[in-house]
Amino acid sequence: MQTQTEKLSLKEKIGYSVGDTASNLFFQTFILFITIFYTDVFGISAKAVGTMFLITKIWDAVNDPVMGMIADRTNTRWGKFRPYLLWFAVPFGIIGILTFTTPNLSASGKLIYAYVTYTLLMMFYTIINVPYSALMGVITSNARVRTVVSQFRFVAAFIGGLIVQYSVLRMVERFGKGNEALGWQMAMVVLSALAIVLFFITFATTKERVKPPPGQKTSLRNDLRDLSRNTPWLLIGGATVFQLTFILVRNGSVMYYFRYFVGDQSVTLLGHMYQFSYESMVSTFFMAGSLVTILGSILASWFSNAYGKRNTYAGFLAACGIFSAAFYFLQPQDIILMFVLQFLFSFAIGPVSVLQWAMYTDTADYSELKTGRRATGLVMSASLFALKLGVALGSSMLAWILAAYGYQPNVEQTASSLMGIKMAISWYAAIPAFLGAAIMIFYPLTNKMMVKIEEELTIRRKERNQN
Repeated sequence: MQTQTEKLSLKEKIGYSVGDTASNLFFQTFILFITIFYTDVFGISAKAVGTMFLITKIWDAVNDPVMGMIADRTNTRWGKFRPYLLWFAVPFGIIGILTFTTPNLSASGKLIYAYVTYTLLMMFYTIINVPYSALMGVITSNARVRTVVSQFRFVAAFIGGLIVQYSVLRMVERFGKGNEALGWQMAMVVLSALAIVLFFITFATTKERVKPPPGQKTSLRNDLRDLSRNTPWLLIGGATVFQLTFILVRNGSVMYYFRYFVGDQSVTLLGHMYQFSYESMVSTFFMAGSLVTILGSILASWFSNAYGKRNTYAGFLAACGIFSAAFYFLQPQDIILMFVLQFLFSFAIGPVSVLQWAMYTDTADYSELKTGRRATGLVMSASLFALKLGVALGSSMLAWILAAYGYQPNVEQTASSLMGIKMAISWYAAIPAFLGAAIMIFYPLTNKMMVKIEEELTIRRKERNQN
């Protein structure tokens, strides 16, 4: 069934997608570097960092759904969700800089500063990203087109990741000139300025088309009840928690793995011997992976059309767990095998990330069909909370693993701490990936079911417009 919302211009698809480039300038920095920044630069113990990541999620449990309900009830000439990209891009950038600033304070003062700035950073991340994510659910009503938009979004997201992976450590070294604290602060100044510009572009190039039913009246109680009864959302939400826990433990371990386990290495390529520092290997490792991830993202629609979103998501997430677990069997000199596994992991994570958000917008359609009410903002804010809970659990889990195995920053590691780093990047990371894949076996929204839901909602909307 054709509708006027099925076609989106290339300009709008790209304009929407660069908002995720902006978000990932921050998000990828969190995933890859924030734990090692706090332990090795800022000066907080691994145990304290892990506790902080988890405790700050208590506020997110309230903040995220509240932001979704606020966005759903926002009415401006620009729409419900777009205005937040305009209003809060600059504050988000400023707090990002402050989070990666190391103040000259006592140990307790630093800990308080870290709690305050990290909590504010996550709060502004919510204020920007709940409306941004919800926007994908209202720029078109067509589920297949949303999958294409999600592809554009995540190609742009991984480009943001490439920027972080290539530039951050280089900027820290260039700006800091031996002063890592200064280097990190200035690196975030650059990333924040770029993110602000990209958020403004998303605001200027997109349009909200899907409107809630006329006269819709919602209450907090009804919204939360609808969400609690939305079985597809509960399943993809649970899978998201495990998926992000997996990614944070696995990718957060990489810097520790190369710095302390692999170290500087000589590698023979095409008959020539090359010397690589661990820093250059980390950047190349992440960047090469991101390029392959973009390929996986581009092919997400093909896989989902052929095998269904559920099967594609679950199968590739399980594959990611297998490729990560294999790192346990590698030795420091197995550089080529490390990169081969990184390529396989990175390709597999591409479709997972693309389909995750497309499936969330599908659950918003499912909820509207079942309840007659549309609460895209709440659905996406609750989804963002699931993501941030996974980030918190993964970051905390990594920090606690390091502490449990006796990790001490900036010194030669013991056999025990090296084993902790090795287990973190392999088996401890893989377990939540397998759990997330298992949950999705029960996800009910097949491609055929989504076509029927879309057709029914289109009929309802036409009938409302005629009355």
